[in-house]
Amino acid sequence: MMTMSDGWQLVCGDLAAEAVRPLLGAAARIEVLHDDLAVGPLLDVDEPPCAVRAAFWDGVWPPGSPPPAFAVQLAEEAEWLAALARQAEPVTLWHGDSGVRRRRAVALCSPQQLRDCQRQARPLSAERRAELAGQWRRAVAENGGVRRWRDGVFHSEDYRLVDGMLLCLCSRDWQPLPPLLSQAMRCCSGFFATDLFLAWRLRELARQGRVGFAEAPEADFAGQRVRRLAD
Repeated sequence: MMTMSDGWQLVCGDLAAEAVRPLLGAAARIEVLHDDLAVGPLLDVDEPPCAVRAAFWDGVWPPGSPPPAFAVQLAEEAEWLAALARQAEPVTLWHGDSGVRRRRAVALCSPQQLRDCQRQARPLSAERRAELAGQWRRAVAENGGVRRWRDGVFHSEDYRLVDGMLLCLCSRDWQPLPPLLSQAMRCCSGFFATDLFLAWRLRELARQGRVGFAEAPEADFAGQRVRRLAD
């Protein structure tokens, strides 16, 4: 009898892979995707070498440290996904819940929670797969800056809601950057806003003259301070 541990196990991020690997065993085929598809342009995300997508992540990456080889990594992942569609083995997708009230990332689940998720996993019907595929195609065509998942549907938007939230959380006085980002991450609903993404949006707001950084942008992340400037 086939189980949900057969076939490919698809996870988003290395930490999620580390969380599920002990549960699945050494023989499990785990594929790790690294692209945060909730944010950034999508127009060429399925078209290696994904130049537009790679350029976006190069810009998001903090200054002062060399970025990963995004062009290579994104192209490899897009090619792997395209090949996956041509084979008949089952695929189990491990994903978290980005709703504020029940937020839970795979990497933060306890072993027991992961075992419970494994037992509760069910195959998607052909109708549901077709519906999700249609939603994905619409999201790619809309090419929004952010995609939120609400009530079983993707909602595309630009960066204004995220920027507005960050401005509301910024005080007029200098405040440490890490706690500000942690609070913003907890406030975001419908997608997991990473500190990398949110720090980039703050740098963009700084370029607009709406926030200020106490240290240079390439300064140590943990020691950075930020404040809101007068409108």
